[in-house]
Amino acid sequence: MIATAVLLLLVLIGLSIPVAAALGVLGLILDPLFSMLPLSRAMGELAWSSSNEFLLVAIPMFIMLGEILLRAGFAERMYGAMALWLSWLPGGLMHANIGASTLFAATSGSSVATAATVGTVSVPQIKRYGYNEPLFLGSIAAGGTLGILIPPSINLVIYGVLTNSSVPKLYLAGIIPGLLLAGLFMLTVIVACVIKPSWGGQPVKASWGERFRSLQHLLPPLGIFFLVVGSIYAGLATPTEAAALGVVGALVLAAFSRKLSIRMLRDALEGTMKATAMIMLIVIAAGFLNFVMSATGLTDTLTKTISGLGLSPAMMILVVVLFYVVLGCFMETLSMMIVTIPIVAPVMIALGFDPIWLGILIILMVETALITPPVGMNLFVVHSIRKSGSMNAVIVGSLPFVGALFLMVALLAVFPDIALWLPRVLG
Repeated sequence: MIATAVLLLLVLIGLSIPVAAALGVLGLILDPLFSMLPLSRAMGELAWSSSNEFLLVAIPMFIMLGEILLRAGFAERMYGAMALWLSWLPGGLMHANIGASTLFAATSGSSVATAATVGTVSVPQIKRYGYNEPLFLGSIAAGGTLGILIPPSINLVIYGVLTNSSVPKLYLAGIIPGLLLAGLFMLTVIVACVIKPSWGGQPVKASWGERFRSLQHLLPPLGIFFLVVGSIYAGLATPTEAAALGVVGALVLAAFSRKLSIRMLRDALEGTMKATAMIMLIVIAAGFLNFVMSATGLTDTLTKTISGLGLSPAMMILVVVLFYVVLGCFMETLSMMIVTIPIVAPVMIALGFDPIWLGILIILMVETALITPPVGMNLFVVHSIRKSGSMNAVIVGSLPFVGALFLMVALLAVFPDIALWLPRVLG
C-alpha cells in the first residue's frame, strides 16, 4: 500500500500535474482502493478545518510584507549597501547576494521571494564585473533558501501548525542556524575564489564615506525585523498580529519614501493573492491526502514499520535526512512538508527528539530541496531571471552550497544547542 501511494505520487508529479492537484487526485485514487467508506465526502469539511487556523492568517501577511518592501524599492537599495560593505571579500558581490538575502529573509518569510528579489537586482552585475556565472547564480539560489529559516518564516508557521509547536520558539530556534548557514555560504564563496581567483570578478571600489552613508538603506529591513520579532517576544503580539504590524510598518516606510501609490498597492495585493491561493490550495489538498492516508491505515503502517526497525537515534537522523534528500528531488517543498511532517514528527518525537530542534532540521532539509534538481524551486527562479543560457549553469553553481547545507545539518545533529539555546534562554 505504501509503495502504491509513492508510485502514484511520482507518476502524477512526473506528468507535470500541478502539485496541489496531484496531492488531491492521489487522495481520490487511494480512497476507493483502500477504504470501504467514501472518504471523499468529507472533503468540504476537511477543506474548512485545514484552512481556518488563526495562525495561517500570518501567511498572506508575511507575503504582503515582502511584496511591499520589494515594490517600494527597499530591496535594491539594501543590496547596494551590502555590495559596498562586503565586496572587498574574495568573491565580491556574491557576498552581497548572501548578505542581502539574509536581511530580506528577515522580512519576507519566503525563499522564492528572497531569491527572486535579490536575483533581479544582482544578475545584471555578472557580466559587468566579470564573475564566474555558475557560482554567482548558485550564491543567489542558496542565499534565497535563508528565507524559510530566518524568522519570520512561513514554513516555520506551517510546521508549528502541523505539530502544535510554539511558533515563537521556532522563530528563536531559527536565528542562530540561519546566521551560521549564511556564514557557511560566504565561506564556500571565499574558498572557491581563493582556489580560482578569476571567479571573483573585479572588486567594487568604495570609500568609507560611501559605505557609512549606505547604512541608512539597511535600517528599513532591520526595523521591520525588530518590529515583527520584537513585538512577539515583548508579549505585545501573537505571530499573526506581528505579521499585520509588519505590513503596517512596511506601508509607513513606503509612504515615507514616497513610493506608496494605488498602483503599487494593487500590484502588491495581486502578488499576495496569487501566492496565498497557491499555498492554501496545497494546504487543503495535502490535508485531504493526510486524512485518507490516516483513515486507510497507511500512516500507522509506515510509523510502525519505521519504529520497528530498532534504529538508534543517530541512524534515525540519517534516515530522515536521506528521506528528505530523495523526496526533495521530486516534490515541491511546501507540499513535502505538509505531507511528511504528520508522519515523520510523531516517530522522531517518540524517540526523544525535541520538536523545536526537529523543526529546524526539517527546514534545513527543505532548504536543500530548494536547490537540488530536478524540481528545486530556487533553481527555476534564478534561471528565469537570467532569461538566457542553460539551466545546468545554475545547478552546477548551487552544488557547493548544497555541501554547506549538509555541513549545517551535521553541526545541528552534533550540537543541538545551535537551535535550542535561544529558545531555552529567552523562550
